[in-house]
Parts: sequence; structure tokens; C-alpha cells
Amino acid sequence: MIFSKVKTILGHAGAIYACKTIDDRVYTGSTDKHVARWLVDQGIQDEFAIKFESSVYALELIGSHYLVAGLSSGDLHIFDLEAGKEVKHFTQHVKAIFSLKWNHHTNHLIVGDADGNLSIWNTTTFELLIYLPLDSGKIRDIAISEDGKEFAIACQDETIRIIESTYFNEIKKWNAHKNGANSVCYHPKHSNQLISAGKDAHLKLWDIEKVTLQKDVPAHNYAIYSIIILNQGNTIVTSSRDKTIKIWSSDLEFQQRLDSREGGHKHSVNKVRKLDENRFVSVSDDKKVIIWRGDD
Repeated sequence: MIFSKVKTILGHAGAIYACKTIDDRVYTGSTDKHVARWLVDQGIQDEFAIKFESSVYALELIGSHYLVAGLSSGDLHIFDLEAGKEVKHFTQHVKAIFSLKWNHHTNHLIVGDADGNLSIWNTTTFELLIYLPLDSGKIRDIAISEDGKEFAIACQDETIRIIESTYFNEIKKWNAHKNGANSVCYHPKHSNQLISAGKDAHLKLWDIEKVTLQKDVPAHNYAIYSIIILNQGNTIVTSSRDKTIKIWSSDLEFQQRLDSREGGHKHSVNKVRKLDENRFVSVSDDKKVIIWRGDD
């Protein structure tokens, strides 16, 4: 599958750090302290916009009903999208929230912050279930296993940790990336494998059960910030501080590079997010939202 740019969307006044997609809508959060929603087909912003007191570092959707925003201040805001109003505002975290993930199997919202603290919330009642001070440095990313029984976190202390979803015990932990792990996802074809990326610019494939490294790819020139899976699990997309997006096969063989010459970003690419099996969106320090499409 070869990717090309569909369109560029402009509107933010600062670097874009957070992105979440649903159907043909894209939510973005920026250092301009706004969350905006964009209509992909039209390439325009709709009437939805939220202004905060701090930069927006993380976004998550709870189904199609709630939007969650994590701020540089540590504040956590939850909005009812149907009612068009904020329903919860939590100050449990006092440092920047870098990662949010909803486990739809358990109805849990998992929140990771800059100090290595993890909080888990019941998304039916919005009650705090547990607060775990892991002392791991920034928790940059969270991935949920296919069955929802466990989740993986990427930590600044160079580790990846696996936590089970019932009692929230840490069941695996290993050193993964020099200077910090930034992104993690479960392999789309093999439930016992994990793909990770880090500040060392390497893309790695792990056997979770044996905690062994199966493949190590020097994938980018600088830190890798994001990983997504497309094309029914056959395509992996990574984004990096080196201003590029790269396309990989499911066994981590390089396929394509997307940079400014292909109409891509001119600064750090902070997030890539899936739109559908053939399309994804990327956001960057250059304030741009870019839509990409793959064709066989």
C-alpha cells in the first residue's frame, strides 16, 4: 500500500500534540490551549471548539459520547458531546497528562502523567478506582490488549510495563529503549507480540510471554512518537521528531517515507491516528493536520 496526501487542514495557532478520530471527524489539541474538531471530507472546522487554561497534551474518546482532554497542568476534563457541555473536571494529577486510553472491555479510563503516576477511572460512574505512583518518569503511551485483559505502558525510565486489568498488578516489566520508551502497541496479527518505539529512534518487536527481543529496527533519525496499525493489520505507520512518517509491513520491513517532499510536515510529527483501514491523519509542531490515503 502506497500513501499520498489528500489534504492539509490549518487552523491551530500552536503546535498540535493530541489527536483523536471518529468516523470522518478529527479532534485535535494544541499548545494554543484549544481543542478543535475538523470535518475530514470538507477539510474545515465545525462549530465545536473548547478553550482551556493550559496546553492540551492528550485526547481520548469514551465511545462516541464523551471526549476526554488531558492538560499540561494535570487537569482532566470530560465533555458530553451530545449535550455539548463539560460533565467532569478532575485534579487528581498535578503534572502534565501525556497519555489517555479507554478500555471498552472493562469501561476503564487509564491516565498517565509526567511523574509516572497512573490513575484508572470507572467510565460509567467516573469514580477513581486506583492511583498508582509507578515512579517511571513520563508515561508517554498506553496500549490495550485485544481482549482487554491487560495493557502496556511506555515509560521514560526506558521500560515497558504490562499491567493486568482486574486488580491492576504489574505482571511484566523490561528495559526497552535507551533514554525512554515513547510508544507501544500490540501486534495486530500476534497477540503475544508487542511493538514499541522510543527516544532512541528504534522500532522493536517483542515476545511478551518470554520477554525477548525479536526484531530491532533503527527506524528514524530522532525520537519516534507514535505508532498505528492500518490495512487489516498489514501496515504499520510511525511518526517522528525527525519530521517524517514511515510506512512498514507487519513484520517491520520498510515500505515508504513521507516527508515535506511528499507534501508532509516541516517539523516534528507528534501523532498519527487511524481514520479507517486506508486513511490516517497526522499532526505536528508545524500546526498542520494532514490527511493521508493509501492505495494498493
